[in-house]
Amino acid sequence: MSKKLIELQNITKSYNGVVAVDNINLSIRENEFITFLGPSGCGKTTTLRMIGGFEEPDEGDIFFDGIRINDLPPYKRNINTVFQRYALFTHMNVYENIAFGLRIKKVPSKEMDKRIKRMLKLVDLEGFEKRHVDSLSGGQQQRVAIARALVNEPKVLLLDEPLAALDLKLRKEMQIELIDMQKNIGITFIYVTHDQEEALTMSDTVVVMNKGVIQQIGTPVDIYNEPKNRFVADFIGESNIIEGIMHEDYLVEFSGKKFKCVDKDFAKNEKVDIVIRPEDIDITTPENGLLEGIVTSVVFKGVHYEMLVESQDYEYMIQSTDMQPVGSEVGLTFNPEDIHVMKG
Repeated sequence: MSKKLIELQNITKSYNGVVAVDNINLSIRENEFITFLGPSGCGKTTTLRMIGGFEEPDEGDIFFDGIRINDLPPYKRNINTVFQRYALFTHMNVYENIAFGLRIKKVPSKEMDKRIKRMLKLVDLEGFEKRHVDSLSGGQQQRVAIARALVNEPKVLLLDEPLAALDLKLRKEMQIELIDMQKNIGITFIYVTHDQEEALTMSDTVVVMNKGVIQQIGTPVDIYNEPKNRFVADFIGESNIIEGIMHEDYLVEFSGKKFKCVDKDFAKNEKVDIVIRPEDIDITTPENGLLEGIVTSVVFKGVHYEMLVESQDYEYMIQSTDMQPVGSEVGLTFNPEDIHVMKG
């Protein structure tokens, strides 16, 4: 496992008495692609800005390679940032935009030329050196901004919603390109987004935040399949969240019935929240179902139908290719491992 590169210890930040980041602790490893994910105002960009040196924490410490950097200005940190607005110099061509930081550092022209050509190849913009940035598409401007940040050879690249201004098709293409870039150059990417799919697609580690507090840290698979609480389950993808009772290890009750599950270590008869993802519920005949209900809504989504089924005390969302018309009586089935039990 790679070593810890950045550590946030008991970090708190407020603006005009409103807490933006509330006593968070986090370790970020070398060469990791880590994403802060959460709704607007959850503290993810504030955390990024404190790592970059654009904001100072009110309390706590930030360590980089074991050295405390709270008071270090941005230009002295081995960190570069790509913002949502690319902030390219419109009066300069592509080459000069990428060269800007190197000229400030007085890098010799031969070395500078070599680095810029390597970056242009990396971001697939060879032959664009003399083009003015105004003539480029959004995706090309994005790649120039990334090349300008990477040419300084930082240990860490911060990316603050860098794909937000792009259309959906281009966003998906750039997601793949960013993953490839990060693997090819082997540096730490710290990414901020409110887009769940983007976070799950790109990251090694996802940090889910809400109201300045870290809700869960884990791999995309862990975050999706084993949400720690109702907020995470609701924010990451579509979820059926039902109130239930954990009678004992591996036995839970909801919707008026008891079911085997794979969860344990809850108190006897503890009140819990149950998560079942819509794609994990199968539709069958009423007599073969674990639960029964009536279809109240059907929407075609392209790869599947999204149906709502009114059961005893809950309206279940189901995503399936097996469409049943509105008004049908159906049975619902799922496996013990599809039932995820969370603290209520």
